Amino acid sequence: MDRVMRMSSEKRVVIFSKSSCCLSYAVQVLFQDLGVNPKIHEIDKDPECREIEKALLRLGCSKPVPAVFIGGKLVGSTNEVMSMHLSSSLVPLVKPYLC
Repeated sequence: MDRVMRMSSEKRVVIFSKSSCCLSYAVQVLFQDLGVNPKIHEIDKDPECREIEKALLRLGCSKPVPAVFIGGKLVGSTNEVMSMHLSSSLVPLVKPYLC
């Protein structure tokens, strides 16, 4: 879990993803469309993929990917991010981190 916490703080917006996950891709595109350049960790390309998935679940993710961290804090997965975007609460959260 320590590694995941370090990785989640590498940049102001961090997304844990899998290269084959369409929901991860949709979340990445949303942030890019908002002008945010997130750090993407494609965990399926990491030899410790299973450990990272387990750590993300222990941190409270409903599914291991996509997992979005803003300012080092877990925001959630696709449902939480999209709900925040639709309720206009995502942009103010990422505004300080715009490119």
